[in-house]
Amino acid sequence: MKTFDISGIDKTWTLFLDRDGVINKRLHGDYVKNVSEFEFLPGVLDALKTFSEVFGKIIVVTNQQGIGKGIYSAAQLNEIHAHMVQQVHAAGGRMDAVFFAPNLASENSPLRKPGIGMALQAKAQFPEIDFGRSLMIGDSISDLEFGRTAGMRTMYVYHDERLPAAHHALCDREIHSLSEAAALLQAVR
Repeated sequence: MKTFDISGIDKTWTLFLDRDGVINKRLHGDYVKNVSEFEFLPGVLDALKTFSEVFGKIIVVTNQQGIGKGIYSAAQLNEIHAHMVQQVHAAGGRMDAVFFAPNLASENSPLRKPGIGMALQAKAQFPEIDFGRSLMIGDSISDLEFGRTAGMRTMYVYHDERLPAAHHALCDREIHSLSEAAALLQAVR
């Protein structure tokens, strides 16, 4: 596992975030299908406020194959994301865009992480994004592969288990939560 000097992160940097298990509680064996099932993880709203002061752009990139499975619709997902963004704004933070891949894992779509289709969508919408000055925070190997393939720095959010040694090359730092990442950034300011 490599580390990088986070003191150089400033408004020229973009933060890419996974959603389930990073921003909100993951429903194991299920999907967040409506606003009532969406619950922010502890400290996330405060962390996003800090990130809003540090990063020039904050982009959410999330695989949502529940759409492809017919479990919920894109309209339902858009309601969840509108609620998420509104709550973040109300707490003093921001999210500049939310991209999702509705594809089934079996489709091997380049849009779906670990493919970098959502990163390319973000760059098309915000041409100033420089992947070399971007950080991806996620809780899965596919999140880290997404970040590395696009040329980003990466942080792995671990829950119960640390990142397996075989995947250390994909990760610059392990953290337990977005709150920990925010505290690290505040410490170097």
